[in-house]
Parts: sequence; structure tokens; C-alpha cells
Amino acid sequence: MPDVPLPRLPLERTDLLRPAPLTRELQDGDQVRRVRTMVGDKAWLVTGYAHVRALLDDERLGRSHPDPDKAARAGHAAIFTAPGTNFDREPQEHARTRSFFQSQFTARRMQELRPRIDQLTGELLDEIERHGPPADLQRDLATPLPIAVISEVLGVPHDDHRKFRAWTEAATNTADHDVSLRGLTELYQYGTWLVERKRKEPEDDVISRLCARPDASTDDVVKILCKLLIGGHETTVVQIGWGALFLLADPARWATLVRDPAAVPGAVEEMLRAPITVPSGVIRYARTDLEFAGVRIDAGDLVLLDTGAANHDRRVFADPDGFDVARAVNRHLAFGHGRRHCPGAPLARLELDVVFSRLVPRFPDMRLAVPVSELKLREHGLTAGLVALPVTW
Repeated sequence: MPDVPLPRLPLERTDLLRPAPLTRELQDGDQVRRVRTMVGDKAWLVTGYAHVRALLDDERLGRSHPDPDKAARAGHAAIFTAPGTNFDREPQEHARTRSFFQSQFTARRMQELRPRIDQLTGELLDEIERHGPPADLQRDLATPLPIAVISEVLGVPHDDHRKFRAWTEAATNTADHDVSLRGLTELYQYGTWLVERKRKEPEDDVISRLCARPDASTDDVVKILCKLLIGGHETTVVQIGWGALFLLADPARWATLVRDPAAVPGAVEEMLRAPITVPSGVIRYARTDLEFAGVRIDAGDLVLLDTGAANHDRRVFADPDGFDVARAVNRHLAFGHGRRHCPGAPLARLELDVVFSRLVPRFPDMRLAVPVSELKLREHGLTAGLVALPVTW
């Protein structure tokens, strides 16, 4: 019998606000399924909530590969081409890097940022109102705010904001390796310059504080800086846009927050759960042979943990494809789980809370300016962000 063609990622979606039909089919069958990535390499796709949650915190999976030149790729981005640099020491290096992150992104320290984030948000909303409708929330709010916040947190000079945004977009280009490699190289060179500057002229920011640690080398701090510049703003840019879309797609949701501002924190958790923002899933490699969910996964195999699909598992979430700002239990996996839980979660939640606490009462009559079917996703990125979100009021 001829081989049955494997599904190719990203799976086709017929509705931006719902998972791909094949995702639901695989999930309902509780399958761990062989697929092909966008570059044609084989991988295991995991979609069920229980399976994804378990594997996110499973020591048998990691981000590095014992033979990077032979590793299957999820895309052409340079960060996929060299998955890990020290396979043998990955657990120890991950724990060490995580300790650096956690020391700087505590919930208390993040809450101290609220007044400044509130000020930055207010300034952007003033500008939106000044120009009048229509507006593009993706361009005018969702993109500039996280860039400004992470820049101030890290200590990136204001004049460099546009440059680092361009570099991070290039570095995460999953379709063109050369573009991605150039962006990553430029970002690393910039990081090296900034760290050297902070060592000479320290200020009250994350990079200066990391530079002051005796156990953090310049290379350590540069790598952390690059990770934070990429991950510390891109996911929040995407989530603000998607959050606004889910609220505006049903005017009753927006109206609920207009009537009851106290519902914003619950709405934020739904904004984190509902969108499918990582089209290929969280990337992992098997560190050893293992049996899981009835399949054999060989050492070195690429495993994609689809947290977006997991967050729509009907065995865990009632009406998973709905959007319930009052969802009583919301154990979503948007920030990972266990030892792989994102240290930046407090900052992301804070930004979303501030944005929608200010945006909704400021524009109670805001509505989409185009049908949802006309909205486009940014192609070839690590995350599926909206190209634009036209609104009026």
C-alpha cells in the first residue's frame, strides 16, 4: 500500500476564531500524530490538553538536539537551524537561565511597573482619539505598547526601539533563513554593545542588574537580552491584538466589560486561552527513546506541543471555542507548565490588564470596521499575529 500523505503544518483554519478542523479531529481521537512541518520534516504533533501539559514538564524532552545538523526543523528561522548548543548540559543551563529570569520578573517587581504602563497606555489612547476613527489597534496600540514596556524594563534606549523591532521580526522569520540569520546576528551584535554599555554605565534596569551578578558572564547576559527582546514583547503584541478581536467579534462581550470593569481580569485569561497564536506548537526534541500515548518516539525526534489546541480541549473546557469572560476555571497553558512555565507571565498579564482596563471605558462604542473574514494573519512568524485590526467608534 502507498504511504498516506502526512498532514502539513500549519493546519488549515476555516475560521480565525476556532482551531483547524483537523486539530479537533486529532484531539477528539486523543492522538499523537505524525505530521510534516512547513519545511517538510517529520514531527509528532500533540494536541490533547492532558498530553501537552504532561510533556511540557517532561524531562525526556528538551530544546536542544544531540546532532543539530540532523535535527528536523519546524521552519527556516535561524533559531530553528541550531536547536541548542549544549545537549548534555541543557537541564542545568535551563535552570540557571531560569533563575536569572525569575530574579527580575517577580510579581512584586512587575506590579511596580503598573503606573508607568498605565501612563504609556494612556498616551497611546490619547493619540488614537486625537486622530479619530477609523484606527488600527494592531498598529496604534498592540504593537507600540509592549515594545515600549520591554525596552524600559530592559534598559533599551528609546531611539533604538524601531531597530530592535525590525531585528526581532527578521530573526523570527520562519520562511527565509538568510533574513532570519541576519536579524539574529544584528540583534546579538546590538545586545553585545548594550551589555558593554551597561557594564560601564549601569542604570536601574534588568540588564544592568544582571550585569552586576558575579555568576553572569557577558555572553550570558547578551543571550538573555536577545531572548527577552524577542519573547518579551512579541507574544504580548500578538495577545493584545487577538484579545481585542475576540472581544469585538461579539459586541456583547465588549458591552460586558463596559458595564462591569471588574470582569477584565477574567477576560484577560480568556484572551490568553482562546487564540491559536503558535501555529506549529511549542518545539521540543526527544532526549531519549520514549513511549507516550501509544506511540514510540525516538531520541532526537521533533515533538510539537500544540498549546493552542490544548486550550480548546472540550474534555477540560466547557464550550472551548466560545469566549467566556466569566469562565470559572481557566487552567490554560498559554504560559506553559511546570519548569517550562514562562517567567514573563506576570508582565504579560499586567500589560493586558492595563490595556483593556483603559481601552474599553475610553471607547465604549468601539466596533470592528471590517468583517472578521477580511482580517489577515502575519505570515512566516513564530506567532500568528494580526496584520491589522481596523476599528471604529
